[in-house]
Amino acid sequence: MDLSTDYLREKLQRDLEADHVEVEDTTPNRCAFSFRVLVVSSKFEGKPLLQRHRLVNDSLSEELPHIHAFEQKTLTPE
Repeated sequence: MDLSTDYLREKLQRDLEADHVEVEDTTPNRCAFSFRVLVVSSKFEGKPLLQRHRLVNDSLSEELPHIHAFEQKTLTPE
């Protein structure tokens, strides 16, 4: 499974029609795959934090079981 920052960035951008996506690989500090992401998408407008995070988790549903730690920040374009 490809768990590169580029792969995750492209997948989130495509699935969430994101205006901006940043993916940071924080694996060197941990024992297994770990990432920190920032996603800016108009799909988050009017949604509470939990629903925003669910959209991200749904997008990465195949990848998340292979990721040890996953931090996310979800924002609207405003």
